[in-house]
Parts: sequence; C-alpha cells; structure tokens
Amino acid sequence: MNRNDLRRVDMNLLVIFETLMFEKNLTRAGEKLFLGQPAVSASLAKLRDLFDDPLLVRNGRVLEPTQRALQILKELQPAMDTISGAVSRAKDFDPATSRDVFRIGLSDDAEFGLFPPLLKQIREEAQNVVVVVRRVNFLLMSSMLASGEISVGISYTTELPANAKRKKLRDLSVKILRGDNRPGALTLDDYCERPHALVSFSGDLTGAIDNDLARIGRSRRVVLAVPQFAGLRALLAGTDLLATVPDYAACALIEGSSQLRADDPPFDINLSELSMVWNGVNDNDPAERWLRSRIAQHMSAPLPGH
Repeated sequence: MNRNDLRRVDMNLLVIFETLMFEKNLTRAGEKLFLGQPAVSASLAKLRDLFDDPLLVRNGRVLEPTQRALQILKELQPAMDTISGAVSRAKDFDPATSRDVFRIGLSDDAEFGLFPPLLKQIREEAQNVVVVVRRVNFLLMSSMLASGEISVGISYTTELPANAKRKKLRDLSVKILRGDNRPGALTLDDYCERPHALVSFSGDLTGAIDNDLARIGRSRRVVLAVPQFAGLRALLAGTDLLATVPDYAACALIEGSSQLRADDPPFDINLSELSMVWNGVNDNDPAERWLRSRIAQHMSAPLPGH
C-alpha cells in the first residue's frame, strides 16, 4: 500500500480496532468509544475486510485475538502513538479557555489525602476542563494507561508500563490513627495487642506493614478491612481500633476532628514511593504537561505543620 492508498483507510477504524483488542468485548468497546454495539460490530466487519483476517474470534463471552491481529496491534500502536503525539503538540494549551477532559488514575489514599487541593488549583486555573478520576493500584496502572482509560496515574509503583515515564512525588511516611482517649504514645506491645482496621483495595487482610512487623518477629491482628479511607474517621472514633495510614491521609482524617489523633509508628517502616506515571506519547502534549506540573506541585508539597 502506498501513501495514496492510505486515503481509503478510515482512521476511526484503527482506533476501534485498538480498543477492541484491549476490551475483547463489543459492548465494553462501544462504551469506551461512545458508540452503540451495532456500530462497533459493523466496524469490526470492515476491519476484517481491510486486513483479510477474522481478527477476533468468539470464545465464550470474550473475543480472542488471532495471531495476525496481535501482530497488527504490535505494528500499529507505535504509529498511532506518533500520530496522536504530533496532533497534540500542534495545539496550544490555554487553561483559561480549555475544555479538555483529563483522565487521572488515583490510588484511594492519594484521592482522599492529596487530590482536593489539586482539584481546587485546577478549577481556579481551568474552570471549563473536565476531570475524570479512576481508581488504580500498581496492578491496574499498566493496562489503564495502555488502553487510554487514564493519561496519568498516581500510585505506589516503581514498575513502568511499556512506553511510560515516571516521576517520584514523595516518600511514604505513615501514622497510626487512633480514636481512644488513653494517654501517652503507643508502644510496640500496644500496637501488636490492639485490633486493627485496614484499608484494602482488594479485600486482603495484610499489607506492607505486616512485612515490617515480621522482620522484627511481631504481628498485628486485623479485624476490619474497608475499601476506602473516607470511612475511617467514623469507624475509629471512640474505639480501641488502630489504623496505619499514609501521613497525608492521616492529616486529612484528623483535620477538624477532635475524635482522632495520630501517633508515629513504634517500629521502623520500610519506605516506599508515591509516583506519577504517564504514557510516553503524552510526554510533550501541552495540556498533559500542564496537568502533570500541577500534580507534581500539589502532591509533592510538604504537609501542613511539617
């Protein structure tokens, strides 16, 4: 195929093909693309004719890609990234007039403890933009960046998805939240004997803190796991429960509350990092660069009183 032949190719079909390869489901692909299932089905038929291959073959409830489809995707993605980047860089970005949609992936602790001041800044500078927040963790980050569901993600990860870039935002420091009125700081024995609440994205009853305790031959007793940080204030108040949380989440939880206080941990914690990760194709996009600069400014800032 020469360059003149490219005029016969609908770029929209290639975008639909890429989405179908990630979703492997006509309905979900249509939802991502804001298209009805019949339109996606018709586009798949055109794609099969264009590439002279079935591309996706039904296997139960999912569509499995053929080997030819996987090869096409491997060749197509870098080209589409290049085109997308070239078009993006051709646009100037003025936050005061922009109506862009920003799709940000946030871990729950970052959303709860660090996102509010960031959103305030975005709203002050770019009141017409739309911000879509998706929940991520280190397991979901790679696929959500690759599929375009998010353009930038903030979580605890040092593993880079393919064609991604990373910036460290801050070291993790933790605090022990408590809602009792017992005097004095927690000792290690107190910490291990008291019941614990855990914020768990997946419902697991263990976390990185348990590894730190195991290194000194100790353990804790988790009696409650909840999916997000927002409920801890009410759950801990007036109880003997403890919750070990990032310092910025603790700061947000005790702000304006006389029911909770925060102690330093009575044992050494292995520090991890909160990072910002983004798709390399957006590296020079003016709007995305503006967004990342605001994320770094607010999510790297010292906490009040520190």
